[in-house]
Amino acid sequence: MNVKDIIIIGGGAAGFFAAINIAERHPNLKVAILERGKEGLQKVKVSGGGRCNVTHAEFVPSELVLNYPRGEKELLGPFHQFMTGDTIEWFEKRGVMLKIEDDGRMFPITDSSQTIIDCFLNEAKKHKVEVLYNESVKQIALRDDTNDVDHHFKVETQSGLFYCNKLVIATGSNPKIWKLLEGLGHSISPAVPSLFTFNIKDDRIKDIPGVVAQNVEVKVVGSELFSEGPLLITHVGMSAPAILKLSAYGAIELAKRDYKFEIEINFIKQSFDDCLENLKNLKQELAKKTVFKSAQFDLPKRLWHKLIQASGMDQETRWADLNRHQLENLSSQLTQAVFQVDGKSTFKEEFVTAGGVELKEVNFKTFESKLHKNLYFAGEVINVDAVTGGFNFQNAWTGAYLVSKAI
Repeated sequence: MNVKDIIIIGGGAAGFFAAINIAERHPNLKVAILERGKEGLQKVKVSGGGRCNVTHAEFVPSELVLNYPRGEKELLGPFHQFMTGDTIEWFEKRGVMLKIEDDGRMFPITDSSQTIIDCFLNEAKKHKVEVLYNESVKQIALRDDTNDVDHHFKVETQSGLFYCNKLVIATGSNPKIWKLLEGLGHSISPAVPSLFTFNIKDDRIKDIPGVVAQNVEVKVVGSELFSEGPLLITHVGMSAPAILKLSAYGAIELAKRDYKFEIEINFIKQSFDDCLENLKNLKQELAKKTVFKSAQFDLPKRLWHKLIQASGMDQETRWADLNRHQLENLSSQLTQAVFQVDGKSTFKEEFVTAGGVELKEVNFKTFESKLHKNLYFAGEVINVDAVTGGFNFQNAWTGAYLVSKAI
């Protein structure tokens, strides 16, 4: 019989972190990871463009939770237990130094996700964690359903049966595992994509991929959804934090709209009236200059040119010649530009899904199931997800650490 004290299903960030911390605290326990792939830590590998965005330099729990569209309330207590500073210390103790970038994201100083992967594999080996690859889980049974009264759980994979007293599910957004958990009585919030870019075909952004408007406000027309930050124009539409945040907070709402909706962008974070007043002043100050060649409000020139054209002016139009209608058009393009979104694209390989085990069924002091004793969850298997920037990993580290502490 293949008997372990603790089995962790899922060899990703949360699975490895839980296994290592459990084995380190209890060297006498038999700890095993069952990973369905031929290698683990795949999301760690591609995160942050292959650099691994380990966490985010936000050190106040009440501020950190604001980055979680689902899980904000529930994670406040856990973050008081294991926080960004604890993550940094954990890695530094094991020889992995982290650095903070200007936007708050934190990476290993090597700028390589392999550093994190090597750290995990070395720690797992050091603490005798058994890592079993190509072990796709087919069934999870509780003791009540079996005659194996010595063990709480029976886990069936394509290679055979495993038995254990404590089971940790760290499989991320895996529909097959969610189905098995439903079989155990857990409720699952339906999965919808959470971090994605917007597909937009519009002459105002055509042929200017790579242009960044540094600080915009974006709202979804006909809803309360709103975000702000940098906006990147891409070959297929728009991306960067302003869009990705909106996609995370609007994950469920935008899925209902089948990813067809309108957004309104304020490129300069001024009201229509204030902008109009400023344009009137510019008309006096820059009278002899052409509007096309004198970009304002710190906007990139290529974007300014597009908005000028959309306002009904040509390259020769001078500020002095602007009529009220043109001034109002330009103010509208700068502060109330409406774009039609028609579909979404996955943000790089860092696919994040909203959905998972309902939060009310998890004890957030221990990340143990409220339905079944000795069944634990870590990472995105529960209905928690975050905006981009290292926050999803911080949820994984915190949950996995509290699981190890509870066990």
